Amino acid sequence: MKLRCSLLSFTALAALGAPALANCPAATVADPMGLKPVFPQQLELTELQEAASCEMAFAQNPAIADLNARILGNSVLPAVADRLPAEPLVVMPYDTIGQYGGIITGLSKGTESGTSDLLSVRHVNFVRYADDLQTVVPNIAKSWSWNGDYTQLTISLREGHKWSDGKAFTAEDVVFWMDDIIYNADIYDKTPDRWLFAGEKAVVEALDATTVRFTFPVPTPGILNRFAVDYGQPFQPKHFLGQFMPKHNENAEALAQEYGFENAAAAVDFYYGGSDWKDVPSPLLKDAEKAAKIGRAVVPTLESHIVVEETSEGRKLVANPYFHQVDTAGNQLPYINEIVESYVGDKEVQNLKIMNGEVVWKQQAVFLEDFPLLKENEEKGGYTINFAPTFGENVFYSFNRTHQDEVLRQIFSDVRFNRAMSLAMNRDEINEIVYLGQGKPMQGVPAEPKTVSFVSDGVLNRDVGYDPEAAKALLAGMGLKDSDGDGTLERPDGKPLVVRLVYSSQGAPVKMQELVRDYWSAVGVRVDLKEVTSDEYRAAGNNNDLDLTVWKYDGNAGPTISQDVTAFVPPFGDFFNPGTGFGWAAWKTSGGSEGIEPPADIKKLWDLSERFIQVEMGTDASNKLGEEIVRIHTDNMLKIGTIGDIVAPFLYRNDLQNVKPIKSKTYDFYWTYPYRPAQWWLEQ
Repeated sequence: MKLRCSLLSFTALAALGAPALANCPAATVADPMGLKPVFPQQLELTELQEAASCEMAFAQNPAIADLNARILGNSVLPAVADRLPAEPLVVMPYDTIGQYGGIITGLSKGTESGTSDLLSVRHVNFVRYADDLQTVVPNIAKSWSWNGDYTQLTISLREGHKWSDGKAFTAEDVVFWMDDIIYNADIYDKTPDRWLFAGEKAVVEALDATTVRFTFPVPTPGILNRFAVDYGQPFQPKHFLGQFMPKHNENAEALAQEYGFENAAAAVDFYYGGSDWKDVPSPLLKDAEKAAKIGRAVVPTLESHIVVEETSEGRKLVANPYFHQVDTAGNQLPYINEIVESYVGDKEVQNLKIMNGEVVWKQQAVFLEDFPLLKENEEKGGYTINFAPTFGENVFYSFNRTHQDEVLRQIFSDVRFNRAMSLAMNRDEINEIVYLGQGKPMQGVPAEPKTVSFVSDGVLNRDVGYDPEAAKALLAGMGLKDSDGDGTLERPDGKPLVVRLVYSSQGAPVKMQELVRDYWSAVGVRVDLKEVTSDEYRAAGNNNDLDLTVWKYDGNAGPTISQDVTAFVPPFGDFFNPGTGFGWAAWKTSGGSEGIEPPADIKKLWDLSERFIQVEMGTDASNKLGEEIVRIHTDNMLKIGTIGDIVAPFLYRNDLQNVKPIKSKTYDFYWTYPYRPAQWWLEQ
């Protein structure tokens, strides 16, 4: 018989002077055993012990010593109680207290292609969204507070928190990240725009070992949303990276040379790589021979798993022996020993591995067009495949209005051309063939309609009807003619109007590209298709070498745009999700000395966007600014949308436990991060 105690009985025992329970209640979300946490599905240790009049005893993965031995440079482990913070984060598993062991097997296309799915499984940040996708809850941070005008954010860390190598994690590691990484001209030629606020830098101070204060030059109420969903982690191990910086180690140059580097800057580049994106570029992949010689190839982490091996075929990770979370029974998380990520570029091979039961978890780059095949083989492969709503999945086409070819630039900048391309698309057919009829035709907008209140139905329905004759009329109105009768219009310089549609299957379904090619060719715009890897696509996009970009609307959900105007202003994207308007962006950043001067209403976007992120999301002021930003985007048809309100498949192998249906399949909430993968476990 299972013993159950309510919260009332715990407090009553304490009032009677009864001794504290030897162990705390092994509560789960399914059976909370009377606990009512302040934050959903998790508690601070003192919160649990005081509520339940209990004393938590800690337990560890029996294989943790062997796993630790695979982490290059780590020493023999102390007891688990000495590895955890003084107040670890206590996680309530969804259904059951888990069992240790097993491997999460997953797929990506390459080290920088489709890998954020599995990166999110081990991800941490100061805070995260709970699985209601509305409530921000503690993670690395224990608590936080704001001043009255949202210009000063104070974050309290966990006393005794340690990096994966056992060294102390403190507020100094946050200051180090900002001052010595983000603001370091040897690492970034220019401070990344995402870490500038109204063009100015924030100030980060360590008030003591566990208290860090951010002071912003303008109100920045959305920064917690960024920390809750962003891949970038605002802390780096000062003890490790700092040893290669003369500022922190007078022997940095000599140490770097001892390690085989040309100089100290090369050592920092080797380990950090100029990217907040974890493991990209991977030090192991960059120079495996040097990594082996040095004897430490991976920067210490706070994540649930740490990279121990990488080849051109994939990467392997093991559980972090110093991870800061435990379950309600006191077991240190994560339960699962390893993550093995395999690089598989071919979609057919990917589907075959899934159908063979070789994949434990997969959501990124699983498209609706694959659903019938994967569903048919569900029982055979021992997995479950389901639909989830999506945010930011409306695929857009954005013509390059700062194209290096001046004739194409002139054509693409004419709104009539963009309206014509929109009207030429048969979205109902796209919906049926690509999305199995699950979505609806929708124009492209820079804010996910399901997460904001300032996008009207009129905007979403503008020019989404299929009308090829109207498209032809608009093109004729521009003076574009098919003089030789070959079915392709001529440019003003007499050359055939040919558009190179370069795409990556990570960004949009392949079948959609083929359909759009045929729709546009039918109205006289010949399209040459070329599929490339996402790395090649991003390189070409960021170099302004594409005729048009095609991708999903990553980064346009409410929590994202509340603190990052990337989707609002030229070039309407970031490195990983390139937009267009690179010439406009260059004009802005150079003060008009370079690039191409944008039209007047495009110029307005910079001011409107800065004002937008300085007010609280959802207020009248926010909605008014958001409506104006959306109007400028859609009046100019900067991005032509296709199908919105779609669902998308995700799948997991049936031996994976404590998995709940995800509320949304989206990068904008960083994939699995709200669903607490550290409490997943595998039946052995």
